[in-house]
Amino acid sequence: MHRTRKAAPAVRTVRLASCALLASAAALTGCERGSSDGADETATGPSGCPAVHARAREAVTRAERAEIPWGGPTSGPEAVSGKSIVYVAQTMTNPGVAGAANGVRDAARAIGWNVRVIDGGGTPAGIQAAMSEAVALRPSGIVIGGFDPDSTAQQAARANAQRIPLIGWHAVPEPGPSRQPDLFTNVTTRVQDVARVSAQWIISDSNGRAGVVLITDASIPFARNKSDLIREELASCQGVRLLSVENIPIPDASSRTPREISSLLSRFQDRWTHSVAINDLYFADAAPAFRAAGEKGSGPPFNIGAGDGDPSAFQRVNSRQYQAATVPEPLSLQGWQIVDEFNRAFAGRPDSGYVAPVHIATAGNSEGASSWDPSGYREAYRKIWGK
Repeated sequence: MHRTRKAAPAVRTVRLASCALLASAAALTGCERGSSDGADETATGPSGCPAVHARAREAVTRAERAEIPWGGPTSGPEAVSGKSIVYVAQTMTNPGVAGAANGVRDAARAIGWNVRVIDGGGTPAGIQAAMSEAVALRPSGIVIGGFDPDSTAQQAARANAQRIPLIGWHAVPEPGPSRQPDLFTNVTTRVQDVARVSAQWIISDSNGRAGVVLITDASIPFARNKSDLIREELASCQGVRLLSVENIPIPDASSRTPREISSLLSRFQDRWTHSVAINDLYFADAAPAFRAAGEKGSGPPFNIGAGDGDPSAFQRVNSRQYQAATVPEPLSLQGWQIVDEFNRAFAGRPDSGYVAPVHIATAGNSEGASSWDPSGYREAYRKIWGK
């Protein structure tokens, strides 16, 4: 029988000895794989980091607002007709990749284009084969759906030589145009904002006193960068202890996550109060292990996904089953943005420069929704396209 946790979920306080590590890069390195370097200490004051906690609470309050006016483009070229798009997916088992693909399909129907999705299956060989197939089809444009373009450098170079514009979704760390690799633009929220607000949610939720497990996929540069940024923000609060960083490749999540969660529960017990993962899907795979160990769905540990906000994540959040919050990508909106960016490329215009703001979804503000789908973008893009 697993031990019974003593922390009360409603109060969201933690009975743990927290340490003032994570104040330097060396301390960050020491926390890999759950090492417990440094003596346990108790941070003084009402919070483990009063000033940082106050800023975190303000940031979280802003991000939890549900009504956000459309802040994207309101002008641009009318629809260019007769175009075809190929969406090359890192893997369609990644809910974010699949959600953005569905948004592209929806927008393509609205603008009158054809779309084909090719699934790379989550392996380097599969993604390279998918990109080769995409280039061979000679479409009007290709979407790099959630993988590093450098992993398909030869195929990308052929597309560039054939003047096929490439648009990334989470393909490189920053939104906007890229020259190396050569992308017309990359559609994503700012990873710095997503990482920061995910860590701030933990700092705010725990009153600056948390023991954290971080789950990432170090094989994807975007994901690795996100988890590094999360670590940096957690390090700003001396009352937060990073217990472990778990590197679980997304294609292996279903097989590896339950085993790792069981091990972590045994290792850290009540010291583990919060978790953050670079993708919500890890908590889908973690739930059976938490359940088998007798953990309550409402926590602790209180889990937040730093992307992508797929329907199953919202279901877990809304039902308070092993996920307390998500920082969702507006996946459908981003699919529409990808189509609009292609339309700008085809018309010889620059990219729109739009970057969607971050949002935190909880059971308290999602109102039972199954995705983060802000209002206004469909109407705005249709008006721009004349559709």
